[in-house]
Amino acid sequence: MERVIVRQILYPALLAPPPTLVFSDQYAFRPTGSTTAALVSLLHSVTSLLSTNQYVIVIALDFSKAFDTVRHHTLLEKMAQLNIPDSIYNWLADFFDGHQHCSSYRRKMSALLEISASIIQGSAIGPASYVVNTGDLIAGTPGNSLCKYADDSYVIIPETNTDSRMAELQNIEA
Repeated sequence: MERVIVRQILYPALLAPPPTLVFSDQYAFRPTGSTTAALVSLLHSVTSLLSTNQYVIVIALDFSKAFDTVRHHTLLEKMAQLNIPDSIYNWLADFFDGHQHCSSYRRKMSALLEISASIIQGSAIGPASYVVNTGDLIAGTPGNSLCKYADDSYVIIPETNTDSRMAELQNIEA
C-alpha cells in the first residue's frame, strides 16, 4: 500500500508543489533524482557563478540522524499543503500516529512513550516524506542556492554574498 501511495499520489504531487515548498533542488528519493543529477546541478551552479565571481563558497552539511528528527506534526502540516486526496492525508496521519517506544535494561522495562518524531527507515513512505519535510529549506539570501541530496545539503554562496554565510547557516538551523 505504501508503494502505491508514494508512486501514484505523492510523487505526482511533488511535481506541482505549493509555493511554500520547493522540491526541484532535492535530488534523492525522487523518480527523476540521482547522485549524478545532484553532482551535475552542484557543478553547474558553481561554474556558472565562477563566470562572474572570483570564488564561490560551498558549505557541505550532513544532517545526522535526519530521519529520526522529523517531527510528525510538522511533516503533516507540509503534507496538508500538497495536492493529495483527503483520504490519503488521513491515511498518512494514521501511519505516523500511535508509535511507541520503551527501553529494557537488566530485565527492567521503562514505560511506553509516544514517538512524535522520526520516519521509519526502510518504509516506502519514509524517503518521500523526508523530501516533503525538507521542501521548505531554501536559501535565505537572493543569489545563494541550495543543492540537496537526501540528508546532505550544499549551500552555494557567490563571492558577492560572502557576508551572508552565517545568516544562511542560521536560516538552515531555524
